[in-house]
Amino acid sequence: MKNQRQHIRKRLLASVFVLIGVTIVVFALIRLGNGDPAAMMAGDLATPEEIEDYRIRMGLDKPLIVQYFTYMAGLFKGDLGYSYVYSMPVRDVLAKRMPQTLMLSLTGFAWSTVFSIVFGIVAGTHQGSGVDFAAMFFAVLGQAMSTVWLGFLLILIFGVKLHLLPIQGFGGIEHLIMPGLCCGFGQAASQTRLMRSSMVDVIHEDYITATRARGISRKVTNMKYALRNAMLPIVTNIGFAFGKLFAGSIVVENIFNWPGMGNLMVQAINSRDYQLVQSILLISSVMLVFGNLLADLLYTVVDPRISLN
Repeated sequence: MKNQRQHIRKRLLASVFVLIGVTIVVFALIRLGNGDPAAMMAGDLATPEEIEDYRIRMGLDKPLIVQYFTYMAGLFKGDLGYSYVYSMPVRDVLAKRMPQTLMLSLTGFAWSTVFSIVFGIVAGTHQGSGVDFAAMFFAVLGQAMSTVWLGFLLILIFGVKLHLLPIQGFGGIEHLIMPGLCCGFGQAASQTRLMRSSMVDVIHEDYITATRARGISRKVTNMKYALRNAMLPIVTNIGFAFGKLFAGSIVVENIFNWPGMGNLMVQAINSRDYQLVQSILLISSVMLVFGNLLADLLYTVVDPRISLN
């Protein structure tokens, strides 16, 4: 238990440095881009004096190092800055969009995780069968298929041709089906392949053969002894998956016009909303770091023999 607490503290400290590095990179890259946010906010007919007034109000008249430390000081106080495009604090803008992105990410995460584990286990324990062939075909197809192509294919089939599902917007559960399926499809494919391969490797281990030789049924051996060790690489992948899906929702949200943070991100980039872009990227990075930390901790739950030192 003591080692676990020390390990958590080390990981949290490392995560803090990673996130600080992310803020530096994002801050620099945004400001290296073309376009003057003050001029865009002031409008095409603005005078130089009006543009300069906006520059002062947005803090863009100060040296970059001062701008960065001002931004960081606000972060430590829980202040994500002010969006001059939406005329409200960034925190309030994100509060309206984050629930939709979380809903989409959780949907994609839930179905891809359950589907891939079950499908992978069945395929791995029935090597060479039709189910195994179907699992491998799905894994190859899912990893080769573009998210954009899949999104438009779903819209064409279920929205345009069959008129079964709405193709855009946010509403009832029917609006979530196609975006959720599209969001988790690639992850489901990669995890199915990983789960299947892991299960095949484990059931050919000597201790599994010895267990079967003691008269224990194949089903009990696979579920009680093989599955625990086969889940180790899956746990690592699952922990990273949610953060990856959360950060990668930009494409899916824009295909289906889903009013989440991915859709907001594109709007913020187009309008040169520095504070909003920085905050969205920071939140996405936090989710990725948290996913890695969670996977690291779950690893020890699945297999307590793993050292935390």
